[in-house]
Amino acid sequence: MLFHKLISTSLGIGYIGKGAGTVAAVACCVCWYLAWASGYNPVTAIIITLSITLIGVWSSTVVSRIWGKDPSRVVIDEVAGMCISLLFIPVTFKYVVIALVLFRFFDIVKPLFIKKMEILPRGWGIMLDDVLAGIYANILLQAAIWVKLL
Repeated sequence: MLFHKLISTSLGIGYIGKGAGTVAAVACCVCWYLAWASGYNPVTAIIITLSITLIGVWSSTVVSRIWGKDPSRVVIDEVAGMCISLLFIPVTFKYVVIALVLFRFFDIVKPLFIKKMEILPRGWGIMLDDVLAGIYANILLQAAIWVKLL
């Protein structure tokens, strides 16, 4: 159980309380930037992102049995969503910050079917709303970069 608590809370960040999701997303951004600023490897980034997502589904399913449906302590979903937001984006400070803002917007406001993902059972419902928020943030940022708005 300790393993799942550590994973689902992103090494304890989830215990911070209010704002833990944002702290987890910022921590992810810092790690992403430090890992990829000197050279981005998309295959490795995809493998890491998929691994975080799948382990997050597993661990959040386990802890939801004791903490209840979509517990606020679970922030691995924010980490997975943030990773998705950053996939295939140039690793610069500016783009990482914009990805963070876009992801948190979609994660908090939950437009465009994001809210509907929460009805899925156990860890899937916990994780997939943030996965979809990450996809939306990534698409929007990719489009802005492509049309040279940023």
